[in-house]
Amino acid sequence: MPRGAVQVTNRVAEAPADPQPKAEARGGESRREALLDAAAAMFAAKGYDGTSIRDIAGAVGMLPGSLYYHFKSKEDMLIAVYRKGVARFEAAIDEALGKTGVKTVSEPWQAIEAACAAHLSILLDGGDYARIVNPEFVRSFPPAMLPTLNAERDRYERHFEKLIAALPLAPETDRWLFKVALFGSLNWSQTWYRKGRYTPGDIAAAFIGMLRQKGA
Repeated sequence: MPRGAVQVTNRVAEAPADPQPKAEARGGESRREALLDAAAAMFAAKGYDGTSIRDIAGAVGMLPGSLYYHFKSKEDMLIAVYRKGVARFEAAIDEALGKTGVKTVSEPWQAIEAACAAHLSILLDGGDYARIVNPEFVRSFPPAMLPTLNAERDRYERHFEKLIAALPLAPETDRWLFKVALFGSLNWSQTWYRKGRYTPGDIAAAFIGMLRQKGA
């Protein structure tokens, strides 16, 4: 995947006249989070191209000009939404490993299974952020933004690379392909999963069990 900084285009040099900027300064982080949630919902439902700044601002009762107090452009909003989505996955993994108490070195298979279950718990919750982070959905975004989004994804995947590095795999095992196979299986579940038959923990245990048989 390409890496590097993205050139953000279509920035607004001067925000439209709007009587609300001072109020936005007082609104602070809560207004910003409300905008991110609205943007995530609209990007997920209508796509990036089908969503306008006016749509997002209107969803939270804000004039479009006030939105520029928080974000310079729609591109900036998408990057912030994507980062928040990735952060939710990271937080779930940290919590799962902390709760189970497994140690990467002494219990590597249990550790990666717990991480996979956490990944799936966010991916399969039906939320807007999870859908936007999905690699299939990312392909619909402007190509110029992909390096920045891919860098966020790569940073997240490094959590799994560390867990995979600790696994007692056969010497000839290609650990990069192991990671690709694992993420392919995890992320594809979003297309077929239906609540009721399997839990995220069931799926994680099955996937890791099959990979363990092949890679050990």
